[in-house]
Amino acid sequence: MTPTACIQKDVDFSADGLKLKGILHLPPGGRIPLVIGCHGLYSSAESPKQIALAEACNRRGIAYFRFDHRGCGRSEGQFDRVTSLEARCTDLAAALDAVSRRLDTGARLGLFGSSMGGTVCLKSAGRLAIGTVVTFGAPIRSDLSDGRPEKSRSEIVFDAAKRRFDISGNLSKLSHVLVFHGQADDVVPLDHAREIYDLAREPKKLVVQEHGDHPMSDPKHQREFVHRTSRWFDQWLNNP
Repeated sequence: MTPTACIQKDVDFSADGLKLKGILHLPPGGRIPLVIGCHGLYSSAESPKQIALAEACNRRGIAYFRFDHRGCGRSEGQFDRVTSLEARCTDLAAALDAVSRRLDTGARLGLFGSSMGGTVCLKSAGRLAIGTVVTFGAPIRSDLSDGRPEKSRSEIVFDAAKRRFDISGNLSKLSHVLVFHGQADDVVPLDHAREIYDLAREPKKLVVQEHGDHPMSDPKHQREFVHRTSRWFDQWLNNP
């Protein structure tokens, strides 16, 4: 399948009365597998990781939907007032409802989440009957101190009002989980990735990127991520 055979469609949907906006990357075919992507806390659907992953999934015959959470990108809402983990889980459920009811998508479903987006996916997957989940740099709790006396910028963010969380209790219900994390991530400690891997059920895989940081700034790491993630989705969505 060539990239030119794929199309992009704007999709508008609502969550808690707010209009949210997304883009569906759609290869040819009917009732094909679908992956939904969740961006990080301060990011948007225009994340280069998501765009590259969408294109790679399309080449494998998998649709990909990336959207802006409330208060981000092109979606409605004032960030500081509408952002919380539960609100973002509601956004994801609304996104899933909007695109999985289409006649050309929804045969099997996967999720990808980066940073806070990974937390959203891990918290939501069990109740949304998702087939497989991939995360990058995802925190499983808002206490990121890792024994350090000082608070990092990320801790101040995650400890803010309405953003305290601990999703470790959700992880034992999940399987078919691929976990990426940078070895040198100074925002979310690597121990979070190890705990996700330890608590999830088989099949599962942990990929630690040597010297990798939280933004995945190394192009080599980005290429590895896109290749291995699209292959994982192909394995568990096209050939379960």
